Amino acid sequence: MSAPRSQDPSLYRDRDVVPVKRALISVSDKTGLADFAVELAKAGVELVSTGSTAATMREAGVDVRDVAELTGFPESLDGRVKTLHPAVHAGILADLRLEDHERQLGELGIEPFELVVVNLYPFTETVMSGAADADVIENIDIGGPTLVRAAAKNHANVAIVVDPEDYAEVLDAVRQGGTPLGLRRQLASIAFDHTASYDAAVASWFAANVYDPWEELDEVFEDADLEADVEGEESDDTGWGDGIGLDAELGQVLRYGENSHQSAALYVGDGAAGIAQAVQLHGKEMSYNNYVDADAALRAAYDHTQPAVAIIKHANPCGIAIGDTIAAAHRLAHECDPVSAFGGVIAANRTITREAAESIKDIFTEVIVAPGFEPGALELLTQKKNLRLLQLPDDYERDELELRQISGGLLVQEPDDHFAPASEWTLATGRPADDATLADLEFAWRAVRAVKSNAILLASGGASVGVGMGQVNRVDSCHLAVQRAGARAAGSVAASDAFFPFADGLQVLIDAGVKAVVQPGGSVRDAEVIEAAEKAGVTMYFTGERHFFH
Repeated sequence: MSAPRSQDPSLYRDRDVVPVKRALISVSDKTGLADFAVELAKAGVELVSTGSTAATMREAGVDVRDVAELTGFPESLDGRVKTLHPAVHAGILADLRLEDHERQLGELGIEPFELVVVNLYPFTETVMSGAADADVIENIDIGGPTLVRAAAKNHANVAIVVDPEDYAEVLDAVRQGGTPLGLRRQLASIAFDHTASYDAAVASWFAANVYDPWEELDEVFEDADLEADVEGEESDDTGWGDGIGLDAELGQVLRYGENSHQSAALYVGDGAAGIAQAVQLHGKEMSYNNYVDADAALRAAYDHTQPAVAIIKHANPCGIAIGDTIAAAHRLAHECDPVSAFGGVIAANRTITREAAESIKDIFTEVIVAPGFEPGALELLTQKKNLRLLQLPDDYERDELELRQISGGLLVQEPDDHFAPASEWTLATGRPADDATLADLEFAWRAVRAVKSNAILLASGGASVGVGMGQVNRVDSCHLAVQRAGARAAGSVAASDAFFPFADGLQVLIDAGVKAVVQPGGSVRDAEVIEAAEKAGVTMYFTGERHFFH
């Protein structure tokens, strides 16, 4: 289908601030609706609505015009057809910067809308309730997304609101004379994200009900039983069975995958006790990326036996720390990189106390996952409407095997959960570390496992102070860790997830004032690296094991 013909730019009139004279309101989520409608009416806005939305506003004493009166066509087919009419959509889509559109509206006898307030049927909530397919399908909104997209497209003339949290800002604009273009553009962006997420959830539900990827995997891996293989019923002496079977059920259709154009779903393993089995106590529904980051955060926090907190962003640590309390651990972890921690995911290996909640509550956080939350902590944290709170199952444990899909198959490995204790390390150079330094080295050696390779982690006082991750050479990771640590690098210790292939990376740490280093050793140039450490008087230990994390 060809695109509409472009207009001559000279024909457009400026419309920065658009006075709101007329609003169409049709919402599933009626949070704050009555008060919002009352204030719009006080501001002289004519309100047009449908069904239960109109009834809610009338109960609040607001005069409302029915869409059916506007269209001359009654709501029909059990409410499936209400707003899908030119009298509605021409009023939303008319670009009144163009005299020709204004003329056509006049000829058609259609009045424009300057404000559209719509949110969609609770599709995902219906799916999660275990409703029958027929009920799920009835909660696929048709008219709502059409209204939202139409208003968002025409944001030059119309403000679109899909979230009750935006009511106050829109009301302020209405009272001050109209909605400015910047606000309308911002609301349009939110609206398109809203419909994209909704469509992705619907697509995921259909995909899950038409195609079961686990069945195909069972065929690929000969429908063998993983648990039996792990327990010793191997076909040979390698310890690995001939096949692998995956027993998982659809747990949740997600808003979308890593990006809004990707559909996604969560499948829950039978008998497992991990992040997929966590109970969500509060907040928006979890996204694909939320689950990935929350699992990475748990992996980091539960590597430590002391009270520990990990803050994760895009699957990498912004900070990891241990402390006498979870509150202390959080403060230390946050101090590592407060900028990156904004919008991060927090995991704790102990119950979140009220003191910890006080430390967290004013920091924008996407998810907090922990084995429990004190009542006082919940009281504080649930004041943040969108903050997701996940409580782990009582029997939370790591999976016995880690699986990663590749094209045409699966990679399977044992989890990396062994940490050579300091008593097994080899002192490669320098004086033996004192107790405090050795404790920091042991902490750093555990913490660096959670960092994507190539990984360098600087630590001091049981907390990370600088992290270099995901670089394609170890020198860059060293530079990044030192840069993020700043002045805190001096006197810190460093852990490297794998050996230094040359002395150049180590030299970056030495020049920044790092006093002790722990690394696996085993490079063909270990002698060169040792020489650099000896020259600088730096203590360095070899562990004999590495902790790559790809």
